[in-house]
Amino acid sequence: MQFLSFLIVTVLDLYVSVLLLRVWMQWARADFYNPFSQFVVKITQPIIGPLRRVIPSIGPIDTASLLVAYVLILLKHVIGLWLINQVLLFFPVYLPLSLLELLTAAGKLVFWIIIIRALMSWISQGRNPVDQLLIQLTEPLLSPIRRLLPSMGGIDLSPMILILILYALNYLKADILALIL
Repeated sequence: MQFLSFLIVTVLDLYVSVLLLRVWMQWARADFYNPFSQFVVKITQPIIGPLRRVIPSIGPIDTASLLVAYVLILLKHVIGLWLINQVLLFFPVYLPLSLLELLTAAGKLVFWIIIIRALMSWISQGRNPVDQLLIQLTEPLLSPIRRLLPSMGGIDLSPMILILILYALNYLKADILALIL
């Protein structure tokens, strides 16, 4: 059962990450003709395409993708409990916990995209299509921080500041979880 639990949780987490990446790409107005963007759209389109006819976007936010990601996280909690105890139950506490987990997954996605962009800036220096997409995704988050920071002589500290903000939000999440549970 542990193997099956690991497999289901991993697949659901990966798909939630891809859905959140799709939301982020739409919010940042990323180039959807980029090969990596096309991969994200093609892997999510079978589920999101029909839902977008029913659930419209709210401004730049793809609400259909967010709703599917939220439902998948709810499903992960229910299936996880079922695989552990062989009892299929839904507890109302799963609703706020799933929302917190969705926000945490978005924060983790931002963290890893920032790290990957920093590593790729040393290697490809903007010549790779994936690098172009990473720049389009992270610039809306990093440019306000750059405006507030003084010039550091060619060293960009904005990714580190954003990562520190994400860490602070993780501590806030732990405090909120302590209040809920």
